[in-house]
Amino acid sequence: MNVILVIFDSLRKDSCGVYGDGPWGPIQTPHYRRFAEESLVMTNAWPESLPTLPTRRAIYTGQRVYPFHDADYRLKGDFHGAPGWGPIPEDQPTLSEMLQQAGYRTALISDVYHQFKPSKNFWRGFDQWTFLRGQEQDPFLSGPRLTDEELAHWLPREMWTEANVRFIQAAIRNIHNRRHEEDYFSPQVLRTAAQWLEENQDADRFFLTVESFDPHEPWLVPAHYRRLYLKEAGQEQVKSAYADCSALDEQLLTRTRANYMGSVTQCDRWFGHFMESLRVMNLLDNTIIIFTSDHGHSIGDRGYMGKRGYPSAPEVYEVPLMVRFPGAEHAGTVSDMFVQHHDLTAAVFEALGLPIPSCLDGRPFLSEALAGREGARDHVTVGWGSTPTVITRDWWLNAKCDGTGVLLWERARRDPMGVNVAAQHPDVVGRCLKQAAADAKGGYPDWLVELARSEADAPGCSDLAARA
Repeated sequence: MNVILVIFDSLRKDSCGVYGDGPWGPIQTPHYRRFAEESLVMTNAWPESLPTLPTRRAIYTGQRVYPFHDADYRLKGDFHGAPGWGPIPEDQPTLSEMLQQAGYRTALISDVYHQFKPSKNFWRGFDQWTFLRGQEQDPFLSGPRLTDEELAHWLPREMWTEANVRFIQAAIRNIHNRRHEEDYFSPQVLRTAAQWLEENQDADRFFLTVESFDPHEPWLVPAHYRRLYLKEAGQEQVKSAYADCSALDEQLLTRTRANYMGSVTQCDRWFGHFMESLRVMNLLDNTIIIFTSDHGHSIGDRGYMGKRGYPSAPEVYEVPLMVRFPGAEHAGTVSDMFVQHHDLTAAVFEALGLPIPSCLDGRPFLSEALAGREGARDHVTVGWGSTPTVITRDWWLNAKCDGTGVLLWERARRDPMGVNVAAQHPDVVGRCLKQAAADAKGGYPDWLVELARSEADAPGCSDLAARA
């Protein structure tokens, strides 16, 4: 059996068209929907750690990254991002390495440029790894700077900060030679992945990882995708504020959402191309395909735009997860058992009938999900910097790892994030804090506790911002 892992960066669970209409209206994702109809759909899936690189460490190794032991990285060629924003530890085998040793031909097709920065090693274990250049501030192209007039087209003047201007200058310079839809990033990634399939039809069995940075910002899409959701011309807005956006002009917020939805639909279209390539190469009957996202993105939800771990929120923490078995076996099965990203490696070994390595922290879940069982977990702990989040069927707790700055939300409320009920439920708070500490294998490192003590209580700001 072959294995394909497809990850779309920043694809919100509520915006992929599988789990109901999007928060801003229906979204056009016919290929995602068809894939869901042929798959096991997990409705209660979560990251293990956030954001981008910690998430991929957990997915690629099947081991917990939280609570970020030996992960206070200060690496040349990178910004000082969230805890865990670094390479995969040398003593942790990756799924690609383990399958390579088991006789699989392995490949990584990705435009997630963070994976390929100096000091990173996310290509370990791949017989071929292809890095498609140019996303965000990847130092892909040099050349003239945008004029103020050109800059104003892409970035509203009220968002002209030094960091935002630098971001847009690099992002637009990197794409100056685009002419057709096929030149955009998600088409490049999925077309290249399909080409790899065509070029490797001699492989007895393979493991292919497909990483699309879209629909991550900047939300640069052909205009016809944006017009699916907003026909009116106007000021362009493709950059996340990573800040409170409650004062942002409503037209700009609408434009941002339309660009995001357009990017999701473009990703869907080219995912359809990839799936059609599998069909015509007769690979759908002997391949298991896992589809997920690393996290979502707030776009005006509760007045914020960006990703943050404190206060954490469903639009960022909930992720889609679907598994299509060979021949679409088990099509239409839905499971609401708790599952996390670091379970995926164990699930792959389970599906292949291989012994599950003892080094894994994740748990196999496919057979239990298909049998309709609830699974072993009664909660998940998701790590982001010094502020873990504990989620149960009834409660959502987010706090600093030193036990301060506690936020507790009752998930059954109509607006669960509207009222912090920590003071009314000290027993729940205590129980969730103990669960977070128990899941912190080896305890909290001293440097993480010190980081917690130096950070302001929520609403605070995203740990994704560079640290001093």
